[in-house]
Amino acid sequence: MSDDVSDGWAASASAWIVEQGDHGDYGRRFVLDAPMRARVEGRGFRNALDVGCGEGRFCRIMQRAGIRATGIDPTEALLARARELDPYGDYRLARAETMEVEAEFDLVVSYLSLIDMPDLAAAIAKMAAALRPGGTLLIANLTSFNTAGQPDGWTRDGNGVLRFAIDRYMDERPIWVSWSGIRVQNWHRPLSTYMTLLLGHGLQLRLFIEPQPAAGDPDRIAHHRRVPFFHIMEWQKPTKLQQRVWPERTA
Repeated sequence: MSDDVSDGWAASASAWIVEQGDHGDYGRRFVLDAPMRARVEGRGFRNALDVGCGEGRFCRIMQRAGIRATGIDPTEALLARARELDPYGDYRLARAETMEVEAEFDLVVSYLSLIDMPDLAAAIAKMAAALRPGGTLLIANLTSFNTAGQPDGWTRDGNGVLRFAIDRYMDERPIWVSWSGIRVQNWHRPLSTYMTLLLGHGLQLRLFIEPQPAAGDPDRIAHHRRVPFFHIMEWQKPTKLQQRVWPERTA
């Protein structure tokens, strides 16, 4: 499988690796990592699939928590870095939409990767199929309010006041975003698109939070409080008992 999927990731891999460093970028380090770790640590998860694992940082976090982690990603250069940092890890070249996996994972994770997937419906179907009954799908994603304001993001109005303009919220579309030498294609979708697909697979919502920065630059904190950047969702795949259809109550 080629990692050239014309979405910018192959060309941006080196810059991405530098940007992430040892501790992740601002959003991961100061906003998402703590609540994401809280959802995986000490809960008895034995094996996990990280969909869109990139350079493997969250796989390594899960492994330090005692969870056997498998990472998949379509960009070979990022997987090479993951294997370099974790020689005994399990990293596979694959796309979420077409991955071949059994329903064997206690935990499936998408850590800021849904926005990179052109065929979201196929990807979510595969992730749901990878979960064993009773398993957990943990998602960190950019909010749809945020992606509806990209690629311009923060701009100054005619009075010089910094604003974040949200437009075309209901229109699903690809967007190209650039920062720190990285240029990649993301996807904007309204929140209802994500929720409808996840509910359509019978998954049950167990958690929905919009985490705030715990530390870091005060201006960055202020921006995160003005406009929501991220949300975290946790979904559970029903057990066979939960999947039973109960007869309608009669009078």
